[in-house]
Amino acid sequence: MEGIDIIDPRFNSCVLPNAPLEALGAGFRWLEGPVWFADLDCLLVSDVPNNRIMRWTASGGVSVFRQPSDYANGHTRDREGRLIGCSHLGRCIHRTELDGRITVLVERYQGKRLNSPNDVVVKSDGTIWFSDPFYGIVTDYEGSKCQAELPANLYRFDPRDGALSVVADDFQSPNGLCFSPDERRLYVSESGVPFATDPVQHLRVFDVSADGARLSNARIFHKVEPGFTDGLRCDEDGNIWSSAGDGVHCIDPTGALLGKIRVPFPVSNLTFVGRPRSRPFICGSHTLYAMYVTPRGAARPLVPLVYCVCGGSAERCPISPTRRRSIAMRWIFVSSTKQRRTAMRGAN
Repeated sequence: MEGIDIIDPRFNSCVLPNAPLEALGAGFRWLEGPVWFADLDCLLVSDVPNNRIMRWTASGGVSVFRQPSDYANGHTRDREGRLIGCSHLGRCIHRTELDGRITVLVERYQGKRLNSPNDVVVKSDGTIWFSDPFYGIVTDYEGSKCQAELPANLYRFDPRDGALSVVADDFQSPNGLCFSPDERRLYVSESGVPFATDPVQHLRVFDVSADGARLSNARIFHKVEPGFTDGLRCDEDGNIWSSAGDGVHCIDPTGALLGKIRVPFPVSNLTFVGRPRSRPFICGSHTLYAMYVTPRGAARPLVPLVYCVCGGSAERCPISPTRRRSIAMRWIFVSSTKQRRTAMRGAN
């Protein structure tokens, strides 16, 4: 198949001969941090150097969602469906509330400022795990040149009690991360010291403790060539879909390369989208791509909202739970009181 490299025969069942790579948008500088809103049928993705977050929909194409974005990079959603983001300029992790407000969750560790949070995932227990390399503070291109106050660590934040802990401190530059479908493993990319002549670059894997709070048994899982692993995702079978210099590489849970999706430009990240989550959206440098495949991306269902969008008790709110959730999710995407009233009238 054109644009597909079959390394292992098992990869034949992962790709479709009649589903080519599609270009959905171009003209960006460097795409990162894609996150899918299935309830709104839209993708959010960071155009980091342009200091903006873009939105893609099948009906409307590409538009600006937030600008300036404080040089936003990685994104995910929490268990309540709220947008969790990494800010290079703010040197923090923040959350977009259901009424559109932005709440800073983490910006310091032991009194010192974070570097430039890069990628973030939310575990099924609600804890937020993120990498904090130097990329957003070594130049002004993707943030602001600043002095680092902390090593490049991997962190776990518990929003229930505000506890922040270092779960790994032996990285040169931790980058993308994702949990295995059963959350017994955490995959983290090591992308090396910025501008080093021979940077350490490989994909690592850790075992996650039974209580979900600690990592152990760190080891090298796979080395992507050409390029290196930046962002990555798991499918339901536990295969890892990794960014690479020549496209997207599919790696089985033992670390064996199954095959490649060739992309014209280096890939920084990807995410599975659509109702069945079987369409990877691919950040190919300055172009957004998509391609249908047969595996489904691993996903964890959201929990129901436990509070009302109007600020009162969900139990006493006269709005039905279904309509309340629709209203709440629309509020993330509007910015004025008038627009919010329109969203409430249009929710169903």
